[in-house]
Amino acid sequence: MYAVISDLHSNLAALEAVFADIASCGVDEVLCLGDVVGYGPDPVPCLRLVRAKVKLTLLGNHDEALMSEPFNFSAAAKAAIDWTRAQLPRDDPDMDELWAFLADLELMHQRGPDLFVHGSPTDPTQDYLMPSDDLSSPKYDDVFEEFERLLFVGHTHLPCVITPDRKVRRAGALGNEYKLDADQAIVNVGSVGQPRDRDPRSCWVLVDDDRVTWRRVAYDVQQTMDRIRAAGLPAQLAERLMSGK
Repeated sequence: MYAVISDLHSNLAALEAVFADIASCGVDEVLCLGDVVGYGPDPVPCLRLVRAKVKLTLLGNHDEALMSEPFNFSAAAKAAIDWTRAQLPRDDPDMDELWAFLADLELMHQRGPDLFVHGSPTDPTQDYLMPSDDLSSPKYDDVFEEFERLLFVGHTHLPCVITPDRKVRRAGALGNEYKLDADQAIVNVGSVGQPRDRDPRSCWVLVDDDRVTWRRVAYDVQQTMDRIRAAGLPAQLAERLMSGK
């Protein structure tokens, strides 16, 4: 039994609440699918917490943008990356450790028959596997060929399952629990720091063999909103947290 988290987005209040929930479930192994940074007001403490508590962290597109340049980012997302980079000065030994941590992040991780990635196996940091996609497209033929049983992804912030019959089942419609009922499934674990399924609570996944449970965790959303505004980050990054979109 282990936990999978993704898309933390520098939201310390959410991350601390999720780690408390993970501990209450008796889970001591955590995997992170990336995007530790971006959007939110607390990149440094989030990086430190993940570095200390997570067994394996993968590279997300916001983590990648921090180390290079934003690719196809909105103005608000780019502003957040620029602000985040300023919070991690290169001439500070403590910050150098965090830059080294980011530089060592892997793109994908194989665990037995299961594969873990931020975006998709065909483009680990940039590709979106959206519930609204044309699931009959060759793109999904390629994706399903890349893994044996379960593919865990983040990036869209939309918790759901996509099965080989090209059907999408939202986590909420499943009662937040899915037991593998096909040969394969793509599992989106949702977002800790910026949910986009109209539910502002953080989302993470508990995995017990072939059973996946999405856990929703309330946190002090207003605290993060206030910190975003106090940091001078774009206002919409605060406002979207309350509506979960």
